[in-house]
Amino acid sequence: MWLLESSADAPEALTFRILPGGIKTVGRAPRADFVVDAPLVSRLHCRLTLQTDGLLVEDLESTNGTFVNGERVTKLLLRSGDALRVGRVEFAVRET
Repeated sequence: MWLLESSADAPEALTFRILPGGIKTVGRAPRADFVVDAPLVSRLHCRLTLQTDGLLVEDLESTNGTFVNGERVTKLLLRSGDALRVGRVEFAVRET
């Protein structure tokens, strides 16, 4: 299982869990699996896929981009300890 936990300065505390084989979307729209209702977050911002070799993040052509450790990415395999940012919300990513 992987966890995404929003940083302390986020407007609200958010914690998301991704179980093995899970595919989840992150965005502002109610149809997103993980809803992040914050400025600069697209309706469907990015997709997270838990694979055998790690957690894959893919930007879904969001307006403001998806960032990992401060770098804009289109597709990247996350590592435990990475920082994932969508809009102004940053998440600590960790494997449990």
